[in-house]
Amino acid sequence: MKKFVILGGGYGGLTIALNMLEKDLPEDTVLVLIDRSPFQGLKTEYYALASGTIAETHVRVAYPVDPRLILSFGEVSEVDLNNKQIHFKDKEPLTYDWLVIGLGCVDSYHGIIGAQEHSSSIQTLAQTRATYQRINDIAPYGQVSIIGGGLSGVEMAAELRESRADLNIRLIDRGPSLLSAFPSNLQQYVREWMNEHHIELRPQVSLVRIEGGDLYNQDEIIKTDATIWTAGIQPTPIVEALNVPKDRQGRIVLNEYHQIPDYPEVYVVGDCASLPFSPSAQAAQAQGKQIAEAMQAIWKGDTPRLSKIKLRGTLGSLGKKSGFGIMGKRTLMTGKIARILKSGVLWKSKRHFG
Repeated sequence: MKKFVILGGGYGGLTIALNMLEKDLPEDTVLVLIDRSPFQGLKTEYYALASGTIAETHVRVAYPVDPRLILSFGEVSEVDLNNKQIHFKDKEPLTYDWLVIGLGCVDSYHGIIGAQEHSSSIQTLAQTRATYQRINDIAPYGQVSIIGGGLSGVEMAAELRESRADLNIRLIDRGPSLLSAFPSNLQQYVREWMNEHHIELRPQVSLVRIEGGDLYNQDEIIKTDATIWTAGIQPTPIVEALNVPKDRQGRIVLNEYHQIPDYPEVYVVGDCASLPFSPSAQAAQAQGKQIAEAMQAIWKGDTPRLSKIKLRGTLGSLGKKSGFGIMGKRTLMTGKIARILKSGVLWKSKRHFG
């Protein structure tokens, strides 16, 4: 049997599997989905799990059960493109005929000394569990510092305020304002919400190192009981090790069908792929649908015809009762409606609706 292997059961990988199972697969081909977890974790909600406002079952999604799909769990250590092999830390290598690389990302520490050792992460489910425990161990009136004023940092700070009214929460960013990628009036709305909820904003902080509970802003020492890192991402070390063309962020450069040009049997989806927009669950799902379309066309002997990916917008939460977002190119939303819409997107994700 030929094997179409999907590495990573995240938003992109699972979308590909679901879309391919909706169609007829060649009789001599099986799908193999490989992940280190026995279920998909809804990564966009990890901030709430870390904060303690939801249970872990809330962010788990079961993988589909289908005789054409083989689920395999393990930790990938290397992808050998020339020999069409996937190597694992804990079992024998697996060969493939077609491959999707959807291994996600890891935190980017920007060369800041001690950042990885002395901060907590919400990138993986295991890291998020540890962060939840770390936050819960902080005594009342303790200090939490969140590094990174983008979408993840803002959602983490707001959710943590809802969970722990007793804590001192600080949001640190190296830029002049949080949510720098968003319009200025939306930034202002979120700043006002943060001030009303007693979250300290520290813009233009240039961290050089972290030692235990000491954050070094050049010569200034900022004291903290816990540090949560949300200050950027980069592709996984497995992708970093691949000898293929990449962009300045280390993401793999692809052709119009989302294939690696020198290895057309290999597709890349999600955070590892060089795309004209920022990594997101929405982008990974849209790309995943197109990869399934391309593969179906190739199996039929046709040339894939893929339309341009159009993203619907970005939504963020400020606790469970408020939110913000930008839909299309211009429509800004704030308050309860934005939060309800984000809840609707989560509801659809948990039920495999696109």
